[in-house]
Amino acid sequence: MARLKHFISSTAILLMLAGCASNSAPERAAEDEIATSSSHSYADKRDPLESFNRDMWDFNYDVLDRYLLRPATVGYMTLVPKPARKGLVNASNNLSEPVNVLNGALQAKPNNTAISAARFLVNSTLGIFGIFDVATKIGLAEQDEDFDQTLAVWGVGDGAYLMLPGLGPNTARGVVGKAGDSLYSPLSLLSMPLSVTKYVISALDSREQLMSMEQMLDESLDPYAFVKESYFQRILFKIYDGNPPKQAEPELDEDAFDDILDDW
Repeated sequence: MARLKHFISSTAILLMLAGCASNSAPERAAEDEIATSSSHSYADKRDPLESFNRDMWDFNYDVLDRYLLRPATVGYMTLVPKPARKGLVNASNNLSEPVNVLNGALQAKPNNTAISAARFLVNSTLGIFGIFDVATKIGLAEQDEDFDQTLAVWGVGDGAYLMLPGLGPNTARGVVGKAGDSLYSPLSLLSMPLSVTKYVISALDSREQLMSMEQMLDESLDPYAFVKESYFQRILFKIYDGNPPKQAEPELDEDAFDDILDDW
């Protein structure tokens, strides 16, 4: 579980760059040209809407982050002390524990289900509505379970990859999963202002964490493809609790290889 949490924390931060870390216009133009030229020779079956998705990527990457999310995050970090920011994030995460409980049960993971239920009880009481993460300190590590993972365990495929405006990378299954998770109590009981506040706190926290990692994406040859691959890796790690099955390496057809050499 520790390895899973480390991997997810790293890749999840990178995924928020779907709406973050702006490059200059010339750099973006060059990257788009490379991506366009390469698309003629390679088509990702997971991404049938790539043309639309790349437009949404550019909107998130060059507009929303540059003029909204990054400046807002810098202001948030300047005005709100770090201990207070941590408390807000803890309280926001605590509201998602019932989601972890239900999906752990739906995936037939009784241990994860029990831990999530205990975390919600401990943090909601001793942690003062989740402001303090007492549960983690006593050995109850967070179990990240959601309805997207549940659907995957039940055999539902990813569906088309989607780059959503303001929300970043997702899949058709992931969109359905998020909609399902929003129906669970107490999330379903939150008023609109509280729901918006929870989303804003999560977005600002994720953007804060990736401040030191922007250069990695900026130096990527194709940031869109980089984030897409990171997203699918993260989903696999979540579904398999940090132990995804190894993909079989393609076998080399020696006869075909010899034919190629003969042609040369």
